[in-house]
Amino acid sequence: MEAVAVSAPRAAGGVTATGTLERRREMALSFRIAGVLTRVAVEAGDPVRAGQVLATIDPAAVDARQQASSADLDKARRELDRARTLYAKGYVAKARLDDAESAVRSASAAYGAAAFDRRWAQLVSPASGVVLERRAQAGEVVQPGQAVVSVADLNSPLVLRAPLPDRDVAGIGVGAPVEVTVDALPGQVLAGRVTRLGQSADARTGAVTVEIEVAARPELRSGQIATARLARRAPASPGPAFARVPAEAVLEASGGQAAVLRLDNGPGGMRARRTPVRFGGFDGDDALVAGLPDGARVITAGAGFVSDGDRVTVTDPKALGGKSGR
Repeated sequence: MEAVAVSAPRAAGGVTATGTLERRREMALSFRIAGVLTRVAVEAGDPVRAGQVLATIDPAAVDARQQASSADLDKARRELDRARTLYAKGYVAKARLDDAESAVRSASAAYGAAAFDRRWAQLVSPASGVVLERRAQAGEVVQPGQAVVSVADLNSPLVLRAPLPDRDVAGIGVGAPVEVTVDALPGQVLAGRVTRLGQSADARTGAVTVEIEVAARPELRSGQIATARLARRAPASPGPAFARVPAEAVLEASGGQAAVLRLDNGPGGMRARRTPVRFGGFDGDDALVAGLPDGARVITAGAGFVSDGDRVTVTDPKALGGKSGR
């Protein structure tokens, strides 16, 4: 028979997760209007400052639209002046004056939209930082919303976003300390802390994204793979403290009650003793039980073939290369 000693519950066990490092504020910049790229002034890795022009498109089309809308606005204003004069002399109805005023408002809106589009003929960095990626070249036709340059704000924190199984997220809280390792820094452990917990699980995998803020280092780069070890806190319980045993050691669990076969080394030798315990449910491959004395050993594999009071022989666990005995 195999037997193991009961262990304390995982009061502060750990889980690991792997994800990608990135700045919290990373922006894929694009033009609002379509056009031909005439210049891209930066490459990946270049530092940039807020307000710096990163790329431009040929403004000929938008300039022509702005000039046309300006002419339409001038014409509408002249028509409005004429309508006011005629209305004051009683030559036209009030509706004619109202139509002229509406035409001016419409032409003014069109001119404002064209002027706004003209400003978007230049792509400007919204923050100081570094260029992560250049996604287009001069001479290409870009569409509205098509990413041209990606920029990271270096003043924003470095974060690791990693997926965790939903069963592990329950034991993790915002502010919990995290140990982070990165392949680029072998042998080094970086300090981090949980800053956000996802509020929904992935529909396919059931994983929940956990955001971890990592202490920034000059050697760290956006896109590097990192592994985090997070501490899990045991759920608070007003009941008895549960011990941890392999799930196969539990017999006839029903509700909050179960039984195990405990090893009793009495005068007559080693015997199996059926012992009732409180059952706290399963945690992975283990079961949580209460009511066993400290240091008790319970039968695991083969427990179903032993009865209460049967004599058993236990071999030194070291002879088997592990903690279990026979």
